[in-house]
Amino acid sequence: MSAANETHTGKLAEFCSRVSIDSLPKEAVEKAKLCVLDFIANVYGSQQLEIVGKIGEYVKTFGGQGDATALGLGFKTGPHNAAFINGVAGEAIEAQDGLRFGGNHPGAAVIPAALAVAEQTGQGGARFIESVIAGYEAANRVSASVHPHHTLSGFLPTGTCGTFGAAAAASRMMGHDAETTLASIGTAGFILPISMAEHLMGGYSAKIVQGGQAASAGITAAGLAAAGITAPPYTLEGSSLKGGFTQITTRGSFDINKITSGLGEKYTIMDIYFKPYTSCRHTHGAAQAAQELKAAERIDIAEIERIDVFTYAIATVAVGKTIGPEDSFVSAQFSLPYVVAACLAHGDMSAEQLKADSISDARIVELAKKVKVSIDPELNKAYPDKTSSRVELTLAGGRKAVRQTDIPKGDPRNPMTADDIAEKLKRFSAGLDADRARRITDLVLDIENVKSISDLTSLI
Repeated sequence: MSAANETHTGKLAEFCSRVSIDSLPKEAVEKAKLCVLDFIANVYGSQQLEIVGKIGEYVKTFGGQGDATALGLGFKTGPHNAAFINGVAGEAIEAQDGLRFGGNHPGAAVIPAALAVAEQTGQGGARFIESVIAGYEAANRVSASVHPHHTLSGFLPTGTCGTFGAAAAASRMMGHDAETTLASIGTAGFILPISMAEHLMGGYSAKIVQGGQAASAGITAAGLAAAGITAPPYTLEGSSLKGGFTQITTRGSFDINKITSGLGEKYTIMDIYFKPYTSCRHTHGAAQAAQELKAAERIDIAEIERIDVFTYAIATVAVGKTIGPEDSFVSAQFSLPYVVAACLAHGDMSAEQLKADSISDARIVELAKKVKVSIDPELNKAYPDKTSSRVELTLAGGRKAVRQTDIPKGDPRNPMTADDIAEKLKRFSAGLDADRARRITDLVLDIENVKSISDLTSLI
């Protein structure tokens, strides 16, 4: 083993360069397929947002020839541009997959990078799945090593850590050896986006480009490495100069061992959760409880006098704020009062609830004003093992209706199955022909036997 491979960065790069479908656990391969199908569902859902169409039109003006598909937008472009717009679409609707232990959403960066390079190089589904799993390991392990201090220091790990994942995925797709993959990951550390948390917390729509920027930058890093660009073999951990990624983005609070602990034995993709709702994961316990209350109790929203949401401390900080009818869809995605009100009014939180006419709907605005978000000491004590929330409705005449969710749907302990995600694809893809949705699902679930990834992208 070379000196470079004695570093955490080097060990991660060597592992990613050698990921092979022949030696991957079957359950990891199957989970990766679900991640891809979920990503496609989110792309369709995001395209119901006007801003995503506008970004697509902007990307189209870049011109030039290319083999990579801007999914669902009807044009091909270069791999960097395709990865960018597809990453935006994978992120924008806020129903993307995630890793609770890292606070990141790897699919929005890794999958568009792998797809674009697969189309560019004419690769098939087996190499694509290898690349996705390599990318998830890189993104997830780096994000876990800096969580939660990375976010508390002002960064969003989907953009920052996602670039390492996209670089690892692109390198695996390009067939890079360990040394070139190391240069790819190292270069990613130099060019990755800052991905400022301020943009999310302020409800600004710039937040939605983080997955696309990470995907595009990851491809650039892999391409530069192939061209001979070099980077420190200790990019992640840094040196005595205190300039490593983990050092400068956490104010010094990180666990570097999480990058390599169990590497090759435990696959972090197995810890990925999926989202049935188009909102921050911290809202999902309450969203599920509200939706179940509406269905079971046949709630008439006109009878609701008060809504109490009890949850854990970090949820009150991240999503406890209310919004006004003039606020953005990003603000709506990160507002427990809005999400609960939408679920009670409509029985769902999907693309429709992110449109301006829903956010300004007087019924939902008034209902959201009745929501009070509070910390429950017992629920807070259970976090992060459980992301519990309880919704208590006070109805006319003093009647109470209560529902608590301890492990929201989509968590690996309460999983969304292939059938669930196929249904999510149908639900999110308004107007998509049912036969085409079925063919997309069937192809993804048999992706390792697909000879050309273009067989899939041509359907989307």
